Amino acid sequence: MITLCLHQTNTDPYFNLAAEEYFLKNFQENFFVLWRSQPTVVVGKHQNALAEINHDFVHSHHIPVARRLSGGGTVFHDLGNLNFTFIRNVKKIQEVNFKLFTFPIVEALKTLGVEAYTTGRNDLLIDGKKISGNAEHVHRNRVLHHGTLLFKSQLDALKGALKVDLSKFEDKAVQSNRSEVTNIAPYLPEPMSVEDFGNRLFAEISQQIAGTEVYLPTETDIEAIQKLSDEKYRTWDWIFGYSPKYRFANKFQTAKGEICINLLVEKGLLVEVEITGAISETLGQQIKEALLGCRHELQAVEMQFETLRALLAAENISAEKLAGKFMK
Repeated sequence: MITLCLHQTNTDPYFNLAAEEYFLKNFQENFFVLWRSQPTVVVGKHQNALAEINHDFVHSHHIPVARRLSGGGTVFHDLGNLNFTFIRNVKKIQEVNFKLFTFPIVEALKTLGVEAYTTGRNDLLIDGKKISGNAEHVHRNRVLHHGTLLFKSQLDALKGALKVDLSKFEDKAVQSNRSEVTNIAPYLPEPMSVEDFGNRLFAEISQQIAGTEVYLPTETDIEAIQKLSDEKYRTWDWIFGYSPKYRFANKFQTAKGEICINLLVEKGLLVEVEITGAISETLGQQIKEALLGCRHELQAVEMQFETLRALLAAENISAEKLAGKFMK
C-alpha cells in the first residue's frame, strides 16, 4: 500500500494534533509525517492535565497545554523538537509493536552518525539519556504511532514545565515517568540546524519505506483540520475536562491557623467542595456553594472568590492566596 509522506510546516500545536486524527480517520493510505510545534505541554489522552503541569512556570512563560489522541505520558514540544507520526493499516492489532515504528528512526539517525537505541519502555536513548518518547492510538484497523525527537530543545523549559507535585492529587490517571533527557544535536559529527535535520530525516525515512508519495494537503484537508482543531483540540472540555475523576487536597496557613481544602473533580468540574479548619462554618458553606459546578481552573475559581472578597477580608483571609491553594 502507498505511504503518503508529509513534512508539515504549520507549527500550531492544536492544528498538528488535529491533523493526526484527520489523517487517521479520513484516509485509507498509510502516512509518515514530520512536524514541529511552538512551545507546548502535551498530555496523554488518559492523564489528569492539572496534575502533569507546573502551573506557575506554564503561566509565567505563556506555554499552552494540549491533549493528544494517544495515551502515555506528558511531553514538551518546542521548535527545537521534531515530532514524527506513522499511520499504518494492520491486519491484526496484536502484530503492532513500538519497535516496528522506532526502527526507521534509529536507522535514519545512524546514517547521520548518531547511535540511538530502544529500551524496554517506549523510549529512544543516547548514552542512557532519553531523546524520544513514543505513544500509540488504535482506530479500527489503523494504528497511529508518534514520538518526539529532542534535537535542540530548551531542556530547562521542558524540566520547568513538567516539574509537578503529585502529592495533592489522588486519581487513577496515567502518570508520567520522568527520565533524564538530552538533545541529539551535540552527538552529530557535524553541526546542523533543526531544519536541515528534519529535511535529512524526512528524506532518509521516505527512502526506507516502499511505495512513498509526497502529499500536499488540499484546501479541503486544511479546512477540515482547522475545524477539528477549533472544535476539539483547543477546547477546555478536551484539554482539562477530559481528565479522569480525581481528588485534590491542600492546606493554607493563616494567622488564625490552618485551613484544609478537599475537592472532588469530575469532567473538570468541582462536584464536591469541603473547606474546614481556621474558617467560620458560615463562610466555609458560602465558599462551597459558590464553587460547586465551577471549573477547576484558577481564573474560574478566582472569579467566584471575588464575590466573597469582603467576607474573606472580614476573617483576614486573602481571596487571591486562598484561590491559589485550590489549584496548586
